[in-house]
Amino acid sequence: MNSLSDNSKISSAFCRHCGTELKDVFCDLINSPPSNSLLEENQLNEPEPFYPLKIFVCHRCHLVQINEMKKAADIFNETYTYFSSYSTSWLAHSKRYVDMMMERFQFDHHSLVMEIASNDGYLLQYFREKAIPVLGIEPAANTAAVAESKGIETITSFFGHDFAKQELIPNHQKPDLIIGNNVLAHVPDINDFVRGMKITLKDSGLITMEFPHLLRLVEEVQFDTIYHEHFSYFSLTTVKNIFNHFGLEIFDVEEIPTHGGSLRIFARHAQNTSLAISKRTEELLEKEAVQGLKTPEYYQGFQNKVDHLKYGFWRFLLEAKSKKKKIIGYGAAAKGNTFLNYAGVRGNDIISFVVDASPHKQNKYLPGSHIPIVGLEEIARFKPDYVIILPWNLKEEISSQLSYINDWNGQFVTFIPQTEIFNGTNHHRNNKQQRQVREGNI
Repeated sequence: MNSLSDNSKISSAFCRHCGTELKDVFCDLINSPPSNSLLEENQLNEPEPFYPLKIFVCHRCHLVQINEMKKAADIFNETYTYFSSYSTSWLAHSKRYVDMMMERFQFDHHSLVMEIASNDGYLLQYFREKAIPVLGIEPAANTAAVAESKGIETITSFFGHDFAKQELIPNHQKPDLIIGNNVLAHVPDINDFVRGMKITLKDSGLITMEFPHLLRLVEEVQFDTIYHEHFSYFSLTTVKNIFNHFGLEIFDVEEIPTHGGSLRIFARHAQNTSLAISKRTEELLEKEAVQGLKTPEYYQGFQNKVDHLKYGFWRFLLEAKSKKKKIIGYGAAAKGNTFLNYAGVRGNDIISFVVDASPHKQNKYLPGSHIPIVGLEEIARFKPDYVIILPWNLKEEISSQLSYINDWNGQFVTFIPQTEIFNGTNHHRNNKQQRQVREGNI
């Protein structure tokens, strides 16, 4: 068994935290292209790389993880296509977070707030509006440039122990707050990342991290959140163990609705006992234990549930097309690409196109399926019968914005955690329609 202190020995066959050999498969989505690697038209006739997408669970520390097949430096490059500011609900979530943190922890103009994976400055802009000094760390040059244009100092780099020790600490004050929203899962070397935060954080400082909750992934069969950019999938139990190993203590946790159900953890140096461990932390750890997250049985049978969703998806598509219904997708999101590629969708003969609000994605093509991505104006022109919302976690926002499809009796569809058909004025589940889908009678 490999030692935690010897990360050089941890290969793709061993747990990226504790070094235990990985034997238990959680889910196998076969082969898929990187989910955010959108294609230009001139690439459609070129060979396209596909990588295995097999997820394991460590039987020792219970960390759910992928073999590292696609290198992080290849994913988060100068042409990274995800810009956080194009989601209005995510901006609203970020602003509420800043207001809450200011009220709870009383940051001022002497403080420093640092965000790891700060993207286009979507969050730090709200601290800056309150005259709080901010610093972003963002590996993708194009998104970092957008943040800089907003007046947010941003270092274009990956975060880790060596970067913190050699570049960050010598040139900046230690932060009072380190933020990481949906970055923890993207880190290939989780030990190095947490160790870097440990040496960077001010003695009296705190860390908040948000990440999708493994418990919700399993219970709601959110398999489309699995893709090559996500190296790990976390419960509170596993994150607590990792943080504790490096001298950080989780003192509070919130269950939040983003990304289909996430956790927001609050951490501090273990020796900083001025921030007491909350009752919520203890209750959620107990809940995970009762649910069985520390047992191998909890992770068995997930593959069968994934395949059941895939079959329901194809049943809907075939029935709809047999009735000459027009179908499009909304949202060129990574989760949608995982879903479409595992389902085996190729070409646009069934799903005519996918609409996305981001101009950085328009006029490109989805990886694997090669479905074209177009602008919002194409919806009213095409008048689809069904709009499949691929980023189902944003279905309320999207269906509200596109409620005008009711003018031609258009409807929305999502497939996770089950097939759901609804219109823009009624976001509640229509049990009759779901029953018709299950029976193959749309």
